[in-house]
Amino acid sequence: MTTEMKLPEGAPQEVITHALVRDVDLAAFGGSGTMALITLDNGQDHNRPNTFGPASLQSLDAAITDAIAGKPAAIGLTGKPFIFAAGADLSALGFIQDRTQSLAIGKLGHDVFRRLDECGIPTFAFINGLALGGGLEVGLHCKYRTLASTALTALPEVFLGLVPGWGGATILPKLIGPERAVQVIMLNALNNNTMMKAKDALKLGVVDAVFEPADFIERSIAFAVSILTGATTVERKDYSNDPAWESALATGRAAVLKKYGGAQIASPTAALRLIAEAKSNSRSAGFDAEDQALSDLTMGDALRASLYAFNLIQKKRKKVEGAPKPALARKVTKVGVVGAGLMASQLALLLLRNLKCPVVMTDIDQERADKGVAWVKNELVKTVEKKSMSPEAAQRLSLLITGSVDQSVFAGCDFIIEAIFEELSLKQELFKKLETIISPECVLATNTSSLSVEKMSQGLKNPERVVGFHFFNPVAVMPLLEVARTSTTDDATTATAIAVGKELKKVMIICKDAPGFVVNRLLTRFMGEITDAVDEGTPPAVADSAMSSIGFPMSPFQLLDLVGPGVALHVLKTLHNNLGPRYRISPTMQAMVDQGIRNFYIKNEDGTVVVNPAALALIPKGDSPSTPEHVRTRALNALAIEAKMMLDEGVVATAAEIDLCMLMGAGWPMHLGGILPYLDRSGISDSVCGSRFHPAGVASLP
Repeated sequence: MTTEMKLPEGAPQEVITHALVRDVDLAAFGGSGTMALITLDNGQDHNRPNTFGPASLQSLDAAITDAIAGKPAAIGLTGKPFIFAAGADLSALGFIQDRTQSLAIGKLGHDVFRRLDECGIPTFAFINGLALGGGLEVGLHCKYRTLASTALTALPEVFLGLVPGWGGATILPKLIGPERAVQVIMLNALNNNTMMKAKDALKLGVVDAVFEPADFIERSIAFAVSILTGATTVERKDYSNDPAWESALATGRAAVLKKYGGAQIASPTAALRLIAEAKSNSRSAGFDAEDQALSDLTMGDALRASLYAFNLIQKKRKKVEGAPKPALARKVTKVGVVGAGLMASQLALLLLRNLKCPVVMTDIDQERADKGVAWVKNELVKTVEKKSMSPEAAQRLSLLITGSVDQSVFAGCDFIIEAIFEELSLKQELFKKLETIISPECVLATNTSSLSVEKMSQGLKNPERVVGFHFFNPVAVMPLLEVARTSTTDDATTATAIAVGKELKKVMIICKDAPGFVVNRLLTRFMGEITDAVDEGTPPAVADSAMSSIGFPMSPFQLLDLVGPGVALHVLKTLHNNLGPRYRISPTMQAMVDQGIRNFYIKNEDGTVVVNPAALALIPKGDSPSTPEHVRTRALNALAIEAKMMLDEGVVATAAEIDLCMLMGAGWPMHLGGILPYLDRSGISDSVCGSRFHPAGVASLP
C-alpha cells in the first residue's frame, strides 16, 4: 500500500477518479475463473476526463489490492464511457515550490502503476476512449492492451514541457523499439501534439488489438480469454541490441533542432536522454531516472509557462473574450467568397467542409472562378484518398461549391468574405456594389491583414454588418482567427462571425479595428528591429541568429521568405502610415520588392541554404553594426513597448489575448508561455514599461 501524499498548499481541490472493482465470470467467454475488472470513473460527464492526482492514484492502488486479494485469473482496467484517462491532474503542479513534492508525485505514480506489471497476475488495459499521458502509461504497465477504434492516444508531455514520467519513457522504447518510441514521445509531441488514431497505435505496436466501440468490452474480455487459454499469443521483441538506437535518437535531435532553432529546451533534451537510457536500464532504474527528470522539469519556469499557454488555449477555445450572446447570431445557410485565388480558395474549402452549405465564389473572369472551384474540388478528392472523408461525403460537398463572374450569385447569402487585392478603394467599391445585391442582414467580412475595416464600411447603408475576419496562412492549419469590430459593427454581426468561427474550429479573439490588428502589428514591429539592424550595418547572419536562443522554429528572415517581401512591405507601409516612424520602411526590403527578389535565402544545388547574393547586394553599407545581444534586446524591448500601447489603446482587452495571438498566430513557443510572460520573466516588462503585464507567478515560479 502506498503512503498518503497531500497536494501543495493552495492547490485546487482534486476531482478524484475512483477505481471501482467488479468480478466478471470468464466462463461466458470460453474461459474459466474470473476477471477483476477495474473501472476508472471520476463521476463527471464525458467533458471532464479521468485524471490522476494523489487521491486518484491511492484509489487505484486500493482497487489493485482488492483485485489481487480475490485471486482472479486476470485483472482488467478500463474507463468510464468515452474516456479511459487523460493523465496526471496538472492543476497542482504550478503550486509546487519544493522539489521533494515533485519527486513524490513521480514516485507515487510509479509505485501504483508498476503493481499492474508486477502483481503476478495477467493484466489487461481495455482502452475504451481517450488515453493521454499517464492515461496511456498506466496501460503500458499492463501486460496487454486493447483499444477502441474511435479512441485517440498520445504522450503529450514533451509538448507541455514535461517527459512521460510514469513509465512511458522507459517502457515504450523497450516495447516498440527506439524508432517508434521517438515517433510517439518526440515527433508527435513536437508536431503540435499529434495524437495517434487506433490504426496507428496498432501498427506501431502500442496496443495489441483494436475493436469497435459497440461491443468493445465484450470483445476485449474475449481477447483476454484467448490469451489466457493460449489460443492467442502476442510476441514481444527484444530491442536491447537493435541497431537503430542511434539513428532514432538522431531523428529526435533533428526534430528538436527544427522545432526550436538550436535553443536548448529542457523537456525534449530530458526525453531523449531517457529514451537512450532505456536501452540498457532496468525498469526500476528507468523509473528512478524518470522521477528525477520529472522533478527537475517541474521546478523550472518552462513547465509553468507551457501549462499557462496550454490552459489559455483550452480556455479560449471554449469562450471568446467579449463575445456577444450566442443567441444573437444569425443562421448561415449560404456563403459567398469574393475572389478565387489561393487564399480565397482556401477560405472556400474551409467554409464548405465545416458549414456544409452552398458556397459561391466569384472573380473578375470565369476562368479564374472555375480555377478556384476546381482547386476546392481537387482538395476534396485528396481527403478521400487520405481516407479522411468518404467518397459520398466529398461528392455531396463538391455539389455545393460553384463559381461565377456575376456577383448577383451572392443574393441570398447570409455571410460573405472578401479576399481580393489589398487595396482599400477596391474593397470599398466592392462592398458598395454588394449592398445592392444582398439583404441588410448579410454579414460582410474582410480578410484584410492591415487595412482599416472601418474605412471599408464608410458610405454603406448598413455599416454595422461589416467585420474584420482575418485568417492566417495556411488557412486550414493556422488556428487563430482575428475578429475585428469597427465602431459601428453591431452585436448581431459579431455574434454571427464568432458562430461561424466556432464552426470552423478556430481559436478567436475579438479586437479593435486597429492597424495590423494584433499579430501583424507585433510581428512587423519585431521584424522591423531586425531589418533595421541589418540596414545599419549588422551582418545578416548576426541579426538573423540573434533570437535563436529563445527557441523560434524559424529565424526572422526565414519568416520573411515565408510571408513574402511584397506582403510584408505592404503591411509595413500601412503601419508606417497609421502608427508613425517607429515602423520604418526598410531600404533593403523596398529594394527587394522593387527588383522582384522574393527570397532572402536560396538553396544551392547541393541542398545547402545560403543568403541570396542578389538580396545581399541590396543591403546598405551601414557603419553601426550591433552585437547579437543588442539586436535581441532591441527587438524584445520593441515588443514590450508595442504590447503596452496596444493594451492602452484597447486593441484587445487583456494581456492574455496578446499571448494567445502570438501562440496561435505567430508560432510563439509554448515553452515561453506566450510573449508577455516571457517579457515579464526576463525583466524587460519592468525595465521598458515600468510594470509587468501579468501578476507575479503567472507562467513562472512563485
